[in-house]
Amino acid sequence: MTEASPPLRRVCVFCGSSPGAQVAFRDAAEHLGHTLTAAGIGLVYGGASVGLMGRLADTMLAAGGEVIGVIPRAMVEQEVAHRGLADLRVVASMHERKALMADLADAFVALPGGLGTLDELFEILTWAQLGLHSKPIGLLEVGGYFTPLLAFLDGAVDARFLAPGHRAMLLVANDPTALLAAFRAYQPPTPFKWLDRPAR
Repeated sequence: MTEASPPLRRVCVFCGSSPGAQVAFRDAAEHLGHTLTAAGIGLVYGGASVGLMGRLADTMLAAGGEVIGVIPRAMVEQEVAHRGLADLRVVASMHERKALMADLADAFVALPGGLGTLDELFEILTWAQLGLHSKPIGLLEVGGYFTPLLAFLDGAVDARFLAPGHRAMLLVANDPTALLAAFRAYQPPTPFKWLDRPAR
């Protein structure tokens, strides 16, 4: 019998501080916000009022959902912090931000975004690869945005820089309800780091 997955109380979402070029990106952020709120799942995110981040937070706040923002002090001073949050946690650095978001969340979702989104996604994947956590991680695919990234990861498996089990840690869905279902069924791989050792 497999061990039951822990309940999803809060999901951390990584996404762009820009709204992106397509209305579909903004629609996906709103759809995710409505889905999380309807499921009684809280949001942990980067605490900004702009871009997809702001759209997601605003959607959940308007629907009565729980929203926790985590933002470095320097970004508060740049006036991008969401002033409508009842729970905005100000930290000293980006490192502290990512660590606190990880501690507060039971799973992680990436929506479209740029370098910051990819940095957060790959750091949390690396922590899972090393066995530092066993929480599910997923991409919410929107309009093929992540298709090149997924092809790159498949190529990394073929090149033997990424183990198939670690590639499988990244769940993918086009719909947030399907992604949450995949999270609830997720079974983490046994932690290992594959190393090819030279023949003696």
